[in-house]
Amino acid sequence: MTAVMSLLDRGRAQVVPALQAAVDRLDPASRLQASYHLGWCEADGTPIPGGGGGGKAIRPALALLSAEAVGADVHTGLPGAVAVELVHNFSLIHDDLLDGDVERRHRRTVWSLWGSAAAILSGDAMLALAHEVLLESPAPGAARAGWLLASTTRELTRGQIQDIAFEKRQDVTLDECIDMAGGKTGSLLAASSAIGAVLAGAPEATIAALTTFGTEFGLAFQLIDDVLGIWGDPAVTGKSVYSDLHARKKSLPVTYALADTRYGERIARFLATEDELDLDSIAAIADTLATAGARDWAVAEAGRRMKLAGEALDTVDLCPQPREDMMALARFVVERDS
Repeated sequence: MTAVMSLLDRGRAQVVPALQAAVDRLDPASRLQASYHLGWCEADGTPIPGGGGGGKAIRPALALLSAEAVGADVHTGLPGAVAVELVHNFSLIHDDLLDGDVERRHRRTVWSLWGSAAAILSGDAMLALAHEVLLESPAPGAARAGWLLASTTRELTRGQIQDIAFEKRQDVTLDECIDMAGGKTGSLLAASSAIGAVLAGAPEATIAALTTFGTEFGLAFQLIDDVLGIWGDPAVTGKSVYSDLHARKKSLPVTYALADTRYGERIARFLATEDELDLDSIAAIADTLATAGARDWAVAEAGRRMKLAGEALDTVDLCPQPREDMMALARFVVERDS
């Protein structure tokens, strides 16, 4: 774990100054809102000493490692690292608005402070900025990386659209839910795992292998995230107990259990009701999901996806240490408890 934290710290040390320089280009309002969201300042613009509470920065770390994995200098992957972090945070600002969430990482969300229009526009500004940063890169694969980011954003949006549509449907299948997760979560992790190699002008077979790694890792990530959303310890996750069940979220474990002939009907009734249930009733549903094998399946499937991720990297010639670092980072994320 110490080695992985060092990897993340190294990534932040390289990416944050470049990310701040990019955000400084934004108009004053968008710059303030983006800086606040990224944990660099308070809502009034007061800088936060050592500010950088914007998450683990997994995606930019993968972008840097993917450049090193194909023998390029880490700085070759830096524009890609900045770009994927901007896209990730653009999506979070919009997600908070779509979901009506008033807090993220124990702070007020952008839309809850500045309004819906401001959140939409500042998120859009961050997305546009991500493409600027990439297309300014002198790296041989800059144009190809710009295409990758655009197609990834479209795929991410598709996943979000599906996720919203599922809220009004009672017949969501597991295959549909996996496809949604592949778009909403897997697509950006796949792009992050390949974009440094793309910038370096790596062969298509290598880029494809890195993309597959990120796709499979992304699904493993979502499976564990969904497990934590139901059975995670609130003291560790920072979420309310059974948070995804309170929201009637059709997550991967829930969708898996819906197909169970013994318990599927009960779970479907729970998802369909709009009544506010007490904690004991929610806990009973969590127990039903576990009895239906949903938790065990999700953990086992995450393990299977991680195995596929590692096998993808084995199909091409990569520099050993960055390749091992990518796997270590992925394992750390999938084995997390928060």
